[in-house]
Amino acid sequence: MTDTPPAPVRPTSATTSDLPSFGWSPYAERVNGRFAMVGFVAVLLIEALSRQPFLTWAGLLPAS
Repeated sequence: MTDTPPAPVRPTSATTSDLPSFGWSPYAERVNGRFAMVGFVAVLLIEALSRQPFLTWAGLLPAS
């Protein structure tokens, strides 16, 4: 009897069946979109808590 090695396990995302890859892939676009949503919520929180526009808070525009 010949022992065959087990098939290699392909890494997949924890939330989808997409294979992690670089470039213009559905996986990369999904991750990029999630980071964009987190960044947008962070900007909204900064504006709500500091009560000034984000660009003024960041020092990119002078305070009016």
